[in-house]
Amino acid sequence: MIYSHEVEMMCPVTQGVHHGAAPIPEEAKWVKAKEIKDISGFTHGIGWCAPQQGTCKLTLNVKEGVIQEALVETIGCSGMTHSAAMASEILPGLTILEALNTDLVCDAINTAMRELFLQIVYGRSQSAFSEDGLVVGAGLEDLGKGLRSQVGTMYGTLAKGPRYLEMTDGYVTGVALNEEDEIIGYKFINFGKMMDFIKAGDDANTAFEKASGQYGRVADAVKIIDPRKE
Repeated sequence: MIYSHEVEMMCPVTQGVHHGAAPIPEEAKWVKAKEIKDISGFTHGIGWCAPQQGTCKLTLNVKEGVIQEALVETIGCSGMTHSAAMASEILPGLTILEALNTDLVCDAINTAMRELFLQIVYGRSQSAFSEDGLVVGAGLEDLGKGLRSQVGTMYGTLAKGPRYLEMTDGYVTGVALNEEDEIIGYKFINFGKMMDFIKAGDDANTAFEKASGQYGRVADAVKIIDPRKE
């Protein structure tokens, strides 16, 4: 250790009272975190790239400092999907400090990792007051039974108005309009359910019908338009 001349010439003064780190809530315990292994928590966060053309929602389940589970969801950029694939291989098994300093391929994913790190080490995790935290596998619950990201895709112009393209319910196949051409409902197909039906042995047409649904006053519609064509 090298000290400057000014410090060398100082007289020693005993350090006063020091209570250590403030305790943070972790999985229903108050923990004075001093090392990476002292950190546990389940939480979500979002990140974005420099041109802000895409975003990432990252979910991590950390036990004793080590990432046990990672859910990587991206939107807005084709390259991000491949980056997410690589990040899902990279993250499990790393400590949160390693993950913070590891290239996760895409800036949006890297930024999301930074935001999650801050939440977890400051005791702001979703599982802060859950006894023993959340089980490994809890990340999949965000996706629902179809194991698909919950995506909302809408488009609108001043000249032609709004178009519903995709909801959490599924891919929108028709938008229901009333006499004033106002939206009063929509029809959709849940791709996750459709694929489950096909895997179970249904033909494509049967699976399509079984996975179809509607929301709102579709029965009262004067007309139903295809949001991708009309």
